Amino acid sequence: MFSGPWQIALLVLVIILVFGSKKLPELARALGKAKGEFKKGTQEGEQLLADEDKPKLSQQANAKSDSEVVTPEVVK
Repeated sequence: MFSGPWQIALLVLVIILVFGSKKLPELARALGKAKGEFKKGTQEGEQLLADEDKPKLSQQANAKSDSEVVTPEVVK
């Protein structure tokens, strides 16, 4: 998107002009909190998916082990 340091400097200058120097710390703090919340939500979602998969995997393993059990046949 940005190919040089002048473009980034220009973008920073425009942001300062739009938001003002007094609002920048508040804006940065809000962005930091949003990033933290996003990361926390992502980790919780991954954990939830991992927890949901564990019972399914263990049930599949139990079903597989049950089908592998050989029962003796009675010969008459």
